[in-house]
Amino acid sequence: MPYYAFIAADLIAISILVFGLYFPRHRRRDLIVAFLSINVGVMGVTYAMTNADISLGFGMGIFAVLSIIRLRSTEMDHAEIAYYFTAIALGLLGGFPALSASLSFTLMAVLLGVILVGDNPRLFSRSRQQQMVLDRAFTTEEAAANHLALLLGAEINRVTIRRVDLLTESTMVDVRYTLLAKPALGAEASFDGSLAAERPVATEVAR
Repeated sequence: MPYYAFIAADLIAISILVFGLYFPRHRRRDLIVAFLSINVGVMGVTYAMTNADISLGFGMGIFAVLSIIRLRSTEMDHAEIAYYFTAIALGLLGGFPALSASLSFTLMAVLLGVILVGDNPRLFSRSRQQQMVLDRAFTTEEAAANHLALLLGAEINRVTIRRVDLLTESTMVDVRYTLLAKPALGAEASFDGSLAAERPVATEVAR
């Protein structure tokens, strides 16, 4: 099959990835050009390597540079990293015309399918994870979990204490929880177990 069919397939796949899946779900405009350029760049470099007398070390160096660019760029969450490497993988598949067309196009479809399902907002839609700083010093994860259950009005699945400051009476925790079908109003529990006045719940960032 002619090489431009692979180029067309890659461009269609990256367009679906960026404009059909990523942006409607994450709404981060600055990464659109990053995903498009890294995909087309990898495809071009891969195609050039397959049609020129280039050593394996040179090829490995090219992708090492890509890793450095990624590590020194602005922070991405885990979902965006998955899109980033999917864009690279699509470029690699589109840059190997010697590869079977049916295999290459099937793998592209599989990659898109994995992103479609794995990053679906309906998949575990009530599950949340975030780091919080509490205005009390908790030395046990059980006590912190009980406090967070009242504060968030959710089922606490796991709490990990990252730091406890007894001087300022604060605790940094990593909490993973599940929103209830009808979440209760966020409220704090005082040290004797009684409920204090309600206070606003900090905005959480879904992971």
